[in-house]
Amino acid sequence: MGTMIQVENLKKIYGGRTVLNIPEISVEKGESFGLVGNNGAGKTTFFRLILDLIRADNGRVLSLGKDVSKTEEWKAYTGSYLDEGFLIDYLTPREYFLFVGKLNGMSPGDVEQFLKEMKSFFGLDILEEKNYLRQLSKGSQKKVGIAAALMIEPEVLLLDEPFSNLDPTSQFQLKKILKVLQEKKNMCMLISSHDLNHVTEVCQRIVVLHEGEIVHDLETNENTLKELEAFFAVKGD
Repeated sequence: MGTMIQVENLKKIYGGRTVLNIPEISVEKGESFGLVGNNGAGKTTFFRLILDLIRADNGRVLSLGKDVSKTEEWKAYTGSYLDEGFLIDYLTPREYFLFVGKLNGMSPGDVEQFLKEMKSFFGLDILEEKNYLRQLSKGSQKKVGIAAALMIEPEVLLLDEPFSNLDPTSQFQLKKILKVLQEKKNMCMLISSHDLNHVTEVCQRIVVLHEGEIVHDLETNENTLKELEAFFAVKGD
């Protein structure tokens, strides 16, 4: 398959406290990788380092063998949505999709075709929304951000808490979309989630972060959910 993301001696420190310390981990092409952990475990920090949104205090992240902090080549094949800061909040949803499409060499017709295919995920007609993105609900903002990340058909996709703020129907549709992309497009996906059920349904591999360190790296099987629930139950006692 080949390695898509390679982490080497990665460390991030805030205010003298080490919030992330990952000596080594790799994610393969076509792999669906779920990241779980309590608040403050370092999940979002890890994703921000992969996307070069913050700089490591030590170590590096390689995307297809190249340091993400020293090249921008990875941006052409990487789709991501972490939070509403990824949106352009003074555009309407349709304006935003057309803008992202244009940036990535898509014609307006290509964009419209993609949006038609995503209609079941959007549910309520977000595309007819005249309000700006900043005026939409958190759930609607998230749908727009996730869809825009998928629109460019990335080789690697990073989504931080994609199921939160979505209604049950949208969660179901998103899981269906992600499974199809992983199976048919062989897309490498890194997904963080507080929801153990969702992430074990979608991801072939689950990594548990606790206080900035990897404490479990599991291949998903029929026992994975119970193992995760047992781990977090102990942490809660």
